[in-house]
Amino acid sequence: MTRRIVIAGGGTGGHVFVASAIADALRQQGKGDDELCFMGSRRGMERSLLANAASELILLGGRGLKRSWKPAAVRDNVGALFGLIGAVLTAWWFFARERPRAMVSVGGYAALPAGLAAWLWRCPIVVINIDAVAGRTNRLLGKRAVVSCVAFAGSGLEREVVTGAPVRPIFFDLARDEASRRAAKVSLGVAPDMPLVAVVTGSLGAGSVNRAVAGLTERWRDRAVTIVHVTGSREAEHYVPRAGIYGSLDYRVVAFEDNVAGLYQAADVGITRAGALTVAELCAMGVASVLVPLPGAPGDHQTKNARALVVAGAALMLADVDLTAARLDALLSGLLDDPLARQSMERALSGLAHPHAARDAAKVVLDHAR
Repeated sequence: MTRRIVIAGGGTGGHVFVASAIADALRQQGKGDDELCFMGSRRGMERSLLANAASELILLGGRGLKRSWKPAAVRDNVGALFGLIGAVLTAWWFFARERPRAMVSVGGYAALPAGLAAWLWRCPIVVINIDAVAGRTNRLLGKRAVVSCVAFAGSGLEREVVTGAPVRPIFFDLARDEASRRAAKVSLGVAPDMPLVAVVTGSLGAGSVNRAVAGLTERWRDRAVTIVHVTGSREAEHYVPRAGIYGSLDYRVVAFEDNVAGLYQAADVGITRAGALTVAELCAMGVASVLVPLPGAPGDHQTKNARALVVAGAALMLADVDLTAARLDALLSGLLDDPLARQSMERALSGLAHPHAARDAAKVVLDHAR
């Protein structure tokens, strides 16, 4: 029987992409598809994003807890606890039967029952934490982990090793010179001679950013610009019907973008949240952006992520509370109208990239696998 390495976690696209990057790096270091296994949640993005993965995908039931004491939330959390118990039992039986060589947590709901099962069966746990402040699952598992691979020093996790945030190789493989950008725009079906603004705020989207971008389209009707607006799944129905040509503006809207790397390759500037994986991808591609940190993120980690880029001259930051179409207009126009400032920002981003983060994290996993 082949004893596998389990990569567990998920929920959002960010979690899944980190899991994929680690799996790819492990394959590059000699691990076959049958030596790896994903463990995720039935309710998470991994169900669709990893559906065609070469390695087995095991989906656990249940869902995460709501952070509220409202009666409805308390009622839902009681059900969630029963779901968690079921997920732990499923994971426990899998670990009892398979005896994996190691369990890798990328955070998110499914990593918790997998991590508890790994701990009960004395399977080495390696935490991959890409945010400046660790989430609840990784904080809990970090106490039992043999090592924690982190993107930023001072994450608060025990036995941390700074590897950077694992980013899929394609973000480093795509060229960003002028000719490559024009070709990428052609492949997207947009005008190659018009500036392109990419709006990417995560798999679920961001209501405040979506509203501000919609307002921006009203202000830019006479500006020769292409906006590719990835709204996220929750609000797509409100914005997809608005797509079209407005004067000189080409406004494209999609709910989810499978080829984010290709969109970044074509982009002249971006508007994004400041999650650690997003920041790492922007650094890898060298996309000058306006970062809008998610308010209320645990430990305000997104503001810390964004501030690190701002201090390095690699991005602009706009607080969510200050987010308006007018403020976006001012900041984006400053970047689009000043190529030298944009190029300086792109160079600073490239200097912050960790091109070997996935490889280094995979090596740590292999060093501790039994």
